[in-house]
Amino acid sequence: MSLFGTAGIRGKTADRITPTLALRVGKAIGNQAASDGKAVAVGRDGRITGPALLQAVAAGVASAGAVVEQLDMVPTPTLAFATRGQYGVMVTASHNPPQDNGLKLFQDGMELSAQQEAEIEELVTTSPDPASWENWTCPSQRDVTDAYIDTVISAAARFGASPDGMHVAIDCANGVAARATPSVLRQLGATVHAVNSHIDGHFPGRGSKPTPESLESFRQFVANQAIEFGIAHDGDGDRIVIINSGGDIVHEDTILAILAGEYVNMSSVDSPVVLTTPNTSARVDSIVEENGGYTRRVSLGTLHEGLLSLRDAGESVAFAAEPWKHIHPYIGDWIDAIASAAILTRLISVTPLSERRQSVPERPY
Repeated sequence: MSLFGTAGIRGKTADRITPTLALRVGKAIGNQAASDGKAVAVGRDGRITGPALLQAVAAGVASAGAVVEQLDMVPTPTLAFATRGQYGVMVTASHNPPQDNGLKLFQDGMELSAQQEAEIEELVTTSPDPASWENWTCPSQRDVTDAYIDTVISAAARFGASPDGMHVAIDCANGVAARATPSVLRQLGATVHAVNSHIDGHFPGRGSKPTPESLESFRQFVANQAIEFGIAHDGDGDRIVIINSGGDIVHEDTILAILAGEYVNMSSVDSPVVLTTPNTSARVDSIVEENGGYTRRVSLGTLHEGLLSLRDAGESVAFAAEPWKHIHPYIGDWIDAIASAAILTRLISVTPLSERRQSVPERPY
């Protein structure tokens, strides 16, 4: 069985995502980083098993002779931001239940390709000897949260207008997005109503996956308050669900289409590309074409490889996304729901969500 799935390595900590595996993965990516003369940033979400697994990863990286930068608890987009020009490992199972955990690997702000994952898996299997003792490193602490937040705020300024006084609700799922999204939106000028915003690896407020059922209480909260719209994240901040003022979930393809249309419209090149996956509907194509671009589709879980392939072919990719998960190439090549939250907030401050939804046609898959 392959070690990697479509989004890193995930599974039960009882028998799959163990400290032993984390040590081996850390040593494997540390081996590559040391060969390249690069550092490795390591971070984690709020799961109970996260600290031990993070320390195991860091030990593996250090024993391979690579520099270790510990970010501790951060959203996955923040960890990805920190890996520009270097490597990274995020200890997270994303939207999986609390007994799970996982390892997501990055280089230069992008998740590893299938080929790179195969190379890591080979190193995990063969488990090469550690570096000579004098080349082991001592992990250091690094804080990139403020720099990441500033980058998102600056990038979002291209869109819409300041949401001064607009009431926005955020459900952080007791996950690490609580360390970024509320702060980003407040600094943009919105009045933020945050729920499940204390980090707790048991996810006591609701399940870490934002579904119609898990969001029932939040949807009622949005509907019963004077709130323009609601934002719901998963456990690590790379997934976004939007709730309208009536408490209804806005279809994920509609949100994707709204963002895609804005990016294409703002592009300075002719016929910019929006990259997406087969499980998105033709409503995305309609909006992209209406704004002067065109869509390309790649298999689910291969957005990053598709992005690189299109660039190698000389194409300009304005936006890349699958349902609930968006890549903003203008900011970086990682999936970033926090950036999506910031951009949508500024867009909705100009044109209400209800009007924006009306402009997106219903189309079949």
